This record gives sequence, structure tokens and C-alpha cells, in this order.
Amino acid sequence: MLSGDLRTRLLQHYPALAGLPVAELDALLAKAALMPIPAGAIIFDENQPCQGFPMLLSGSIRVIKSSPNGRELQLYRVSPGESCILTSSCLLGHTRYQARGIAEQALEMVLLPAPSFHTLLGEHASFRNYVFHLFSDRLTDLMQLVSAVAFQKLDQRLAALLIAKPSPLHTTHQALADELGSAREMVSRLLKGFAEQGWVKLAREQIEVTDAAALKRFAEL
Repeated sequence: MLSGDLRTRLLQHYPALAGLPVAELDALLAKAALMPIPAGAIIFDENQPCQGFPMLLSGSIRVIKSSPNGRELQLYRVSPGESCILTSSCLLGHTRYQARGIAEQALEMVLLPAPSFHTLLGEHASFRNYVFHLFSDRLTDLMQLVSAVAFQKLDQRLAALLIAKPSPLHTTHQALADELGSAREMVSRLLKGFAEQGWVKLAREQIEVTDAAALKRFAEL
């Protein structure tokens, strides 16, 4: 059973649960478990069965697809208040995961058992609307990702990624490569080219955008 503080935090992030009758909400939360997870931990992996519906209270999850040669492509992130559409899809279709979920930073989440998820989805319109609304939003994001990978050059995608993040950006070239589904060497070479153009300044695990307008023009070519 979740404590009063955890219950309040959960309802703040997932207001779709607030409309449930009190007795039903109490019964639901009695079956839920708080799970603290360290940064870097694998929350789910490819071909694993889905154990339940995660609801984040803090931190974030990176959902990635890996290739046999070790390359990775970030599909999306899950933050507090959001749902993982891959998990929802697995629960709805009774299938196994087709990607990996990694704790991007230390996080807390409540895992809702699969039977509870199905009950909520079938009996409560507010929860059902929440799940499918996020399905729609996330599928739009994934379509944009597919379009970028298929039709944009890597240098343009890197430029777009840099201007979408706060500057200075504290990250590694490998992390950017993982997010773009590329190799670190290629990203490092492109960043060096951007620096030579005067668009960015590079330091150890830091990238400062010095000409956002030029990067934006380049990304939109």
C-alpha cells in the first residue's frame, strides 16, 4: 500500500486516476508497488514479457532499439506523468517487448499489475482516454523520427538536436550518437566541423551552441 505522500504524488502526475471511486482507488493502490531504480538499470529488455504498467514519479526512461552490431536508436523518453506506449502495446497485445528501457537517471516508479491495467482500461473512460491520447502523441513523435532518419542527413539531424537542447549541453559524443542512432566517430567528426564553422564550442563532455541561427538554417536545408 502506498503512503499518503506517494499517493498524492501519483495522483498529481496521473490525474486520470483521481476520478476513480475512493474504494476502487484504494483497492488499486493496495496492489501497486513503489520501485526505486538506479541510473543505468535496464527496466525491460527485448523479448521479455511485460510485467505491468509503469507510472513514473521521478526520473526518466530511455526507450531504445538495438541492432546486432551494437548500434542504438533512441525511440523516445518517458517522464513522470507519461506512459510507455511500448508497454501499453505489449499489455494490450499480450506480446513481448521489442525494445529496451533504461533508467536515464535514478527514478521512482509505481508498477501497476497487468490485471489492474486491463480493468482500468475497460471500465474507466478517463484512464482509457489518457492511454490512447499518449499513444497518439507518441506515434506522431515516432513518425517524425522515422521521417528524419529516412530523409534527413545525419549532420542536419545533429544540428536540429543541438538547437533543441539547452546550451551549454553537458553530454558525451557517444550519448548524442546513441540518440541519433549513429556511431560516435561520425558524430565527433560532425561536431568538429560545426566548431570550425563557429557554430559550437567543444569542451570535455560539454557543447556550447554559439550560433543557433546558423545551426537552425543548416538543419532546415
